[in-house]
Amino acid sequence: IQEGIRAAAVQEFALHGLRGATTQSIAERAQLSKAQLHYYIESKEALYVDLLQQVVNEWSRETFQERDGDPARILASYVRRKLEFSFREPLLSKLFANELISGATTLRAMLNRPRSRAGQVVQTLTAWVEAGKIRPLDPWLFLMHIWAITQHYADFDAQVRFMMRLQADEPLDQAHITREVV
Repeated sequence: IQEGIRAAAVQEFALHGLRGATTQSIAERAQLSKAQLHYYIESKEALYVDLLQQVVNEWSRETFQERDGDPARILASYVRRKLEFSFREPLLSKLFANELISGATTLRAMLNRPRSRAGQVVQTLTAWVEAGKIRPLDPWLFLMHIWAITQHYADFDAQVRFMMRLQADEPLDQAHITREVV
């Protein structure tokens, strides 16, 4: 039941955001009554926060601090992991993106740890620039570019499918996309 509630909530929040989703719509999608849903969840807001926290936790783990290795290999591995999450959990990626687009009011309180982890990545990128391992770049912008492109295929699925002339039920060639992004 919990997994059904989670899946229903992810769909509703990805489509309608926190304000637009209702516990009634989540319950219906999970094939539960509203009363049954409330037996399992504290509130719609708490469920939303839990889902956002899952994304933040996942993406906070997806960092790199290995400074002595080959930057191309380390960055390629990072990009692959980020793309894999977006392909595996496209609706969670959309939920996260929608929260950011709407001002990140719920997410703002959760971002200190991820910003700290991202700061560690930026330190690694800066060390690589200083050691001449990669060309000079703005490490914060570079990291955000990686985030943008690895989430694009989930967050803008409709655009990707339109431009690639794919129907909604046709799978994306994830291997091809990953090779091109890397």
